[in-house]
Amino acid sequence: MHMSPFFRSKFASLRRGERWWPAEIALRALGLALLAGCWRLTLAARAMAMQPAPHPAGAADLAVCAGVVVLLCAGLMLGMEGPGLLRDVPLTDWFTHTRGSRS
Repeated sequence: MHMSPFFRSKFASLRRGERWWPAEIALRALGLALLAGCWRLTLAARAMAMQPAPHPAGAADLAVCAGVVVLLCAGLMLGMEGPGLLRDVPLTDWFTHTRGSRS
């Protein structure tokens, strides 16, 4: 995938932890959109659960609930952290060695 030099430099600055307002706005707006989708899917899950006759959970029920969890986690993650998710985190030597070189 070819990336323009402008976006390559912006991505590198985000990895260093520098702020870039368009990325802040876009990623946090995406987080809000995911939370809105989670809310809508939660309403669908509630409607499925409130059926008149008790029924065992089917594949559709479980898929909807899994979708709620995924959308909630992704929305909260992007809404709270935003482009900070792209920041490089320094690791200790224990994490950076390969298995064969550890003594």
